Amino acid sequence: MSWQKLLELDRDWSYALRVAEKPGTRRTLAMVFAHSGDSWFWGIAMLLLWLAGNTFWKQWAVYELFWISVLAALVMTLKFIIRRRRPEGEWGAIYRNTDPHSFPSGHAARAFLIAALAGLLGPSELAITLWVWAPLVALARVAMGVHYVSDIVAGAIVGLLVVGIVWPLSPQIFDTINNWTVNLLRLPLW
Repeated sequence: MSWQKLLELDRDWSYALRVAEKPGTRRTLAMVFAHSGDSWFWGIAMLLLWLAGNTFWKQWAVYELFWISVLAALVMTLKFIIRRRRPEGEWGAIYRNTDPHSFPSGHAARAFLIAALAGLLGPSELAITLWVWAPLVALARVAMGVHYVSDIVAGAIVGLLVVGIVWPLSPQIFDTINNWTVNLLRLPLW
């Protein structure tokens, strides 16, 4: 199969899943899930969790927020190297204006990273919930017309690869960061 044929197939599947221009319950659900993976939402949520949580939740929030930030830099770099334009459409103007490139999907990468880290950090009930949520976020991005199917597949793979690569390094990294914040700022991370 040629590269052009694959791109056409990707476009066709993506448009078949699209509900952005179709008012109703499916569009509303897709919109909610599409936004639930926004980086600002997760940044605020992790900050609040860190402020209000016990030692376990503080550590959970630091791990998630740190790796979300690393992932964001990686995804933006990939987007600016690849420069694939988002699908045409009306919904998602903020994404189209601030981040016109779609490959790989940052939302899919973030959602799968969050779910995978939750699977490693626990608790299991939260991890299961996030593993159900992650593909819904990714599919909602296609349904709302801001990504192609290949964007979300690539995003999910990038998010999971980052976890696979960084997880073994996490204890050393976070011990160093925590020691630094304690010694310099008198502020333990957890």
